[in-house]
Amino acid sequence: MKMTAEDIAFLSAIDTAKAIRARELSPVEVVQAYLARIERLDPTLRAYVTVTAEAALMAAREKERVLLSGAKCGPLFGVPMAVKDQFWTRGTLTTNGSRAYRDFLPTEDATVVARLAQAGAILLGKLAMSELALGGTRAPAWGITRNPWDLERTPGESSSGSGAALAAHLCAASVGEDTGGSGRVPAAYCNAVGLRPTYTRVSRHGLMTACWFLDQAAPMTKTVEDCALVLGVVAGHDAKDPVTSRRAVPDYSSSLKRGIRGTRVGLIRELHEHPDVHPEVKSAIAAAVETMRGLGAEIRDVSIPLIGIAGALYIAIGDTEGAGACDELLRNRSGDLDPASRTRLQAASMVPFKVYNRAMKARVLLRRQFIEALSHVDVLLSPTSPYPAPKHVELTAPFVDSDDLRARFFFRRAYTGSYAIAALPAISVPCGFTSNSLPIGLQIGGRPFAEETLLRVAHAYEQATPWHLRRAPGALAA
Repeated sequence: MKMTAEDIAFLSAIDTAKAIRARELSPVEVVQAYLARIERLDPTLRAYVTVTAEAALMAAREKERVLLSGAKCGPLFGVPMAVKDQFWTRGTLTTNGSRAYRDFLPTEDATVVARLAQAGAILLGKLAMSELALGGTRAPAWGITRNPWDLERTPGESSSGSGAALAAHLCAASVGEDTGGSGRVPAAYCNAVGLRPTYTRVSRHGLMTACWFLDQAAPMTKTVEDCALVLGVVAGHDAKDPVTSRRAVPDYSSSLKRGIRGTRVGLIRELHEHPDVHPEVKSAIAAAVETMRGLGAEIRDVSIPLIGIAGALYIAIGDTEGAGACDELLRNRSGDLDPASRTRLQAASMVPFKVYNRAMKARVLLRRQFIEALSHVDVLLSPTSPYPAPKHVELTAPFVDSDDLRARFFFRRAYTGSYAIAALPAISVPCGFTSNSLPIGLQIGGRPFAEETLLRVAHAYEQATPWHLRRAPGALAA
């Protein structure tokens, strides 16, 4: 049977590529299906800042000619993708979520964007984000991005458009960015998969800086299998980013189906048992643990004592670095910044060096605790976020007192920021829903360069559960 446009958009990236290579679908047909959905749904969702419709259709027609010629096709051949508007795209507006860059047209592609193109992907456009990848933007320059699971709620920060676009099937796959959770949290809030690779695993050339020591490109996809494919495409050494690792890039897809029997899984006590974790999140994580036990994994209780202050460490390091990266903006163009971004960066610019220095020392101690825990288990488990997606009005509400500030500013960031400041990889996968149908994310973390293990465990869990198959109400809108 011929697939409808909706059927096409609901395919995974891998199934889309397979159907194109088998000539069951044409690249033009696939791009048209996505562009039609973007035109219909995105005025409400605002997942995109820029839609490159004309260029995408031109690329699709070229892909069609290549396909008919019998030439070799890359692993993402004909797959419509989108990237966070933090990545340079040659000749295409790249705003970094800020009015300060409303006219910026890069003269080259970021390495991630170039590698996606080399693999055959077609760029649909640039996805919305919090200003300067900070989070907390009060008045986004291109409108508020809405969560397809509940339009009154955030899709997560700062890769907000990446999460929303995946939940609404406005692209087949995406690459966001993760400084302290900006890829994993939107994945959790939007029922998608989001991976933060090991620091240095993926080039950051052409990625507009939030924090040099923490920024990482983040594959964000509909399935774990898609995530493995996208990571394999973008990973690897890049001479334009000298800090990228020279380690060989594994075939991440080859070991996905090996299962997890005998795998040692550690549940992080401090994150799972915290009294402020939403009860339905806690129940979902407990159920995930039992699912993994049923798959043959060995479950252990793990303690990482310093993880409770990881959110504060992340802010002390990330915001201070961010203020340095944005020094020119703060000095000369602060009026172009959202008030929340400006205030946050100005405050960070006044952090004493001794505070930053102590945070960097504590970062080393936290990493040691992670490495020690990972000497006894293969992966670590926790919620990706301690609660489901908040409403937009909750994010922008004034702080009531210091306790409210600590709860809203530091608490959640400990869950994802801990892996960032420890320079370790972590992935978020769908893990269930609250009673009011809000997605819950399961975070799986591991040793340096253990993405292959993380993906294998995540895939086993994903395939044993139905969560990734559910569709957001906003993806079904007429």
